[in-house]
Amino acid sequence: MRTYRDLCGIARALDIVGERWALLVVRELLFGPKRFAELHRGLPGMSQNVLTQRLRDLEQADVLVRRRGLPPSPGLVYELTDHGRDLEPVLLALGRWGSPLPPGPDSADELSPDALVVALRTTFDAAAVAGLHATVRLELPGDAFMLTVHDGRLQVQRGDAPADAVLAASVRVVQELVFDERPLQDAVRLGDARVSGDLARMARILASFDDHRGS
Repeated sequence: MRTYRDLCGIARALDIVGERWALLVVRELLFGPKRFAELHRGLPGMSQNVLTQRLRDLEQADVLVRRRGLPPSPGLVYELTDHGRDLEPVLLALGRWGSPLPPGPDSADELSPDALVVALRTTFDAAAVAGLHATVRLELPGDAFMLTVHDGRLQVQRGDAPADAVLAASVRVVQELVFDERPLQDAVRLGDARVSGDLARMARILASFDDHRGS
């Protein structure tokens, strides 16, 4: 492992997570364990060899562990340790810092499901949902997340549970709804999204994200 040979805590942290892709691997594990193929699917620009090396490095640094998955997902999975989960506020702060910046010319036009949910957390505006208590189930292709707003806070969990409202759409369509101000009615009318439940509460939550507000 390369090192900065610097006593500063920032340098020591970057010795572990400063390699290219390392923090994005952590991002993909924030909401629960994943198999190798699932991680690679969320990081399509990363080669399998590099992913293997980053997983090995992060495991040696006690950022993640490799263990047997539980049914219905047998096989090996990778999961953040408590030490690794301590990086969550670091990632959210980086997301808030980076959200107002324009994407590069070669950037992908669609986030991974986990990157989308992290983006929702980093651009959440509590003032836009003052007094609201609601849960929206976000159904993405092959994945689902529960978005709960309560006391001005946004909590996110991966899973499928009862909710006040349900939004089913592709990641790209959700990006358009929350960041490009595409009208929800337009997405539903064209068949790009399916909705049910309390649509007024859903609309307030969708309007509470702003990737141009900065940190």
